[in-house]
Amino acid sequence: MFRRLLQARPPSLAHWPPAGRWAVLLLLSALLMALLNLLGLPAALLLAAMAAGILVAVAEGRLQVGAWPFALAQGIIGCMIARSLHPEVLVELVADWPVFLAGVLSVLAVSSLLGWLLARRQVLPGTTAIWGSSPGAAAAMMLMAEAHGADVRLVAFMLYLRVVLVAGIASLVARFWAQVPSGGVAAAPVPWFPTVPWGALGLTLLVGLGGAALAKRLRIPAGPLLVPMFAAALLQGFGLMVVELPPWLLAVSYAAIGWSIGLRFTRPILAHAARAFPRLLASTLALIAACGVLAAVLSRLLGVDPLTAYLATSPGGADSVAIIAATSAVDLPFIMAMQMARFMVVLLTGPAIARFFARRLPPNPVI
Repeated sequence: MFRRLLQARPPSLAHWPPAGRWAVLLLLSALLMALLNLLGLPAALLLAAMAAGILVAVAEGRLQVGAWPFALAQGIIGCMIARSLHPEVLVELVADWPVFLAGVLSVLAVSSLLGWLLARRQVLPGTTAIWGSSPGAAAAMMLMAEAHGADVRLVAFMLYLRVVLVAGIASLVARFWAQVPSGGVAAAPVPWFPTVPWGALGLTLLVGLGGAALAKRLRIPAGPLLVPMFAAALLQGFGLMVVELPPWLLAVSYAAIGWSIGLRFTRPILAHAARAFPRLLASTLALIAACGVLAAVLSRLLGVDPLTAYLATSPGGADSVAIIAATSAVDLPFIMAMQMARFMVVLLTGPAIARFFARRLPPNPVI
């Protein structure tokens, strides 16, 4: 069915004025975000913006997000990640660091092996499969992958396929295991324009946008994401700042990143994704199953309750896992500590792992 849709010729936007094409992009993004929110999918805004960008690109919309808006949006996302490094998470990490290290390395080994197998069989070009298999935060991994030469479009396809599957399976496990109410797991309604402390917001913008601009000027790989993230984490850790990110600011940032990636898609890229889909699905389910086995081992050896162990080892989708955990009788600091520890390890080792496997791969055809 997907291939038949690709073969159909959508209405062309090539002769529309730029303002009309941007209006179509905005309208599609809003409609898709509403639909994904109704379905309870994680990262609805980013996914909606990316999907709208793909539709407009395939319809010859010929729009693009500039390099500077893309870099500045990364700075805001870096601050958002830094905000997640709560003191209780860091305390939990220090207290049980051998457990977290063993769990993180086990998941990383399995995901790297699956990514290497996909790359070895040339399911995806170059190191794209390695980055797409990374069990870290999807938005950050996309930006890191692009900075290190992978095809960010296919990385995004692979990562968000996993995000949706992980969130769906974890929701089902939590519901039937912990008797989550039948209404499902969902976040509270978002107040888009809350009252904010302007001093904290101003400092956050200074660190996020200033750090991203500096990193772009210095051409630091993945710097627009990493420099603000580490700067905000350090300042927050020393009590020198409170990261303040109102929902409207995150929405603009997610839209810029989603559009930037989605608008780069082409019909050949979509056709390649359709051909690779069965193997990507099998790889993702294998990773989820392996993490389930790891959770069982963790529960048996350390006495951690099974649902806590399962949510802690779920491969990615930390935001959706946090929402699920908040509605269940589990050890939330343990779960978030494992998720954040894995993200930090993947962040630091991802480029080295990609280079290691790249030297051992056969030449790939360019799409």
